[in-house]
Amino acid sequence: MAVYFLSDFGTADVYAGVVRAVLLRRAPGATLVDLAHDLPAGDIPHAAVQLYAAVPHLEPGGVVLAVVDPGVGGVRRALAVRGERLWYVLPDNGLLTLASELDPPQAAWALEPARYTDGPVSATFHGRDVFAPAAAHLAQGMPPEALGEPVDPEGLVRLSLWTAEGDEGEVVTFDRFGNAITNLRPRERPEEAHVVGRRLPFRDTFADVAEGEAVAYIGSSGLVELAIRGGSLREAFRLLEGAAVNLHGPEEEPPPLEIG
Repeated sequence: MAVYFLSDFGTADVYAGVVRAVLLRRAPGATLVDLAHDLPAGDIPHAAVQLYAAVPHLEPGGVVLAVVDPGVGGVRRALAVRGERLWYVLPDNGLLTLASELDPPQAAWALEPARYTDGPVSATFHGRDVFAPAAAHLAQGMPPEALGEPVDPEGLVRLSLWTAEGDEGEVVTFDRFGNAITNLRPRERPEEAHVVGRRLPFRDTFADVAEGEAVAYIGSSGLVELAIRGGSLREAFRLLEGAAVNLHGPEEEPPPLEIG
């Protein structure tokens, strides 16, 4: 069975590698796929967007091990969740908010490490001691009931994020190129997008505008993204998460687009 591993552990330290080692030691027949490990540290909304983008491409029946856990050692729950297509092992901190729109949770269990591992549990490294052994358990086809008590999947923590098929949304996060990722998922391609008083034409790809020009497009995850060809829209527009984005235009004529 495939295990898909997403984290903010980075690659400069051993954390991600140790989690991989624990998982493969416990489930030697598993196929381990690294989705990403250089996510912004503790940025749950960003991780939620990345998980949303990945889920449609993962093999049904696989296990998603997602560890972006700024609340590690606190009161947040550790969960195993069964979706319609995939299993998820992760902290209950909103990571599933967007992915659950694509793969609705059907059942969930609160992880109790004493039930499935006999080693010590670090207060600061649940990725190694709590989540990896649970993911290995599921990857071997073992029953989730052995991991802990069932909990209501309707009670999972949700961020104030959602995908919107209408004309109004917001910037959720940015990729490493400075492109803005919104929560807008239009059914048809609009003519333009508006953010912080700027009008951006909708195009199919960056190549459809000149170097240094701003553009809106449907990203590979199906969400509207905003970018500058060859530059960082985040820096050029001084844009922040939560900035309003609309696809129908401002009430007044916007000022000319000036970049820089």
